[in-house]
Amino acid sequence: MEALSSVINYLLSLGAAIFVPIIIIIAGLIVKMKVKDAISSGITLGAAFTGMTMLIGFMTEAITPAAQAMLEHTGISLPIVDGGWTTMSTISWSWPYAFLMFPLMILINIIMLVLKKTNTFNADLWNVWGKIFTAVGVVAITNSVPLAFLVAAIQIIFELKTADVHQKRIEELSGIPGVTCTHKMVFFGALMYPIDCLLKKIPVFNKKMDAAALKDKVGIFAENHVLGFILGVLFGLLAGYPVNETLTLAIKCATALTLFPVITKYFMSALSPISEAVSDYMNERFKGRQLLVGLDWPFLGGSNEIWLAVIWSVPVTLLCSMILPGNKILPFAGIINIAVAVPAYLVTKGNLPRMLILCTLGVPAFLWVGTAFAPFITDLANTTGAVALKAGELISCSSIDGPVFTYAFSQVFDLITGNFIPLIVLIVWLVCFVFYYRALSKENANVEGKEE
Repeated sequence: MEALSSVINYLLSLGAAIFVPIIIIIAGLIVKMKVKDAISSGITLGAAFTGMTMLIGFMTEAITPAAQAMLEHTGISLPIVDGGWTTMSTISWSWPYAFLMFPLMILINIIMLVLKKTNTFNADLWNVWGKIFTAVGVVAITNSVPLAFLVAAIQIIFELKTADVHQKRIEELSGIPGVTCTHKMVFFGALMYPIDCLLKKIPVFNKKMDAAALKDKVGIFAENHVLGFILGVLFGLLAGYPVNETLTLAIKCATALTLFPVITKYFMSALSPISEAVSDYMNERFKGRQLLVGLDWPFLGGSNEIWLAVIWSVPVTLLCSMILPGNKILPFAGIINIAVAVPAYLVTKGNLPRMLILCTLGVPAFLWVGTAFAPFITDLANTTGAVALKAGELISCSSIDGPVFTYAFSQVFDLITGNFIPLIVLIVWLVCFVFYYRALSKENANVEGKEE
């Protein structure tokens, strides 16, 4: 058992940029890709992941100081430290039973593929920590490890089913066939869906309004580099920066928005060959069945709309943190919130005005859940020594992936103490998920009908 734990922990410690390409190379060889092609795709994917990580880090380092400066001007004190997703991952892996989640995830995926309950092969095994995080939440309420793994198994099933139903929309938006997203951040789209349905009834919001459409209307002002520069200037002014620092921030934002689409092209060149090989392999053995490759969100990172929504969400998050009743978390490491922008992008098909509204309405959920999770996250950090905290210091994250799902499914057992809020939230999420799932299924059926 200890040997298995050591092997799994070592592989996962390599990081997504190494671990996921290894999985892709192995998958490519299984579906009879040429060795050189499989290795080339894997290395290219690793380069794409690394490039995306570098750009996100670059943008985070540029924007976070400005965001902190904005908060300092208010003098507001919030006691919970925002450790971001990397700290949450570290704390999750410190759970003694964490290594068992890896084989559970693979086993469920294989069973569902054999039983034809999913068409998605989840290659995003590195993000298994998201299931561990949910399980830790369950243990904090129930002290039951078996129950924690049961809830994690439910999450794994939801991830696969959601990946199946999103694939055609993702292909339409990204241009990459046979690839889908298995990250739990897309769960937040279930709550965004009914709001988006209401917004589409307003004529001004029911028009094509992605970045390309905006470019046609406002010309150069919708170009990536110009938009990035304008947003950087606004941030600098809000932070009270002098002219030189404001212009430096503006150029950095322009650089990030210019390079994101460039990096995404490498995801396409890496994933297209493996997608075609998997499709050919499946067609030979299972006529009429398409096997999908499930990945983390970065292959969608070339969408300008996602980054515009992310940058928009920064001041919204800061403002909400100051005025939102019940919030006690100080946004910092999680201020670049991809988990609110990606589901908004998928729900609206990149309609930027609706995305910005959905992100604005969605931000409070992240702050509330981050606040609610702080006690047990802090307790695990202190118990295991995964993160060094000062006496009495609390830690959490202002951008927990799929916050409503994670909160509802992990905290629902608190009803035994008379707290029915998580149960109510769970019911609301499930109802919204059913309607969203049906809408996507109907859309997929229409697309398949046209293809025939």
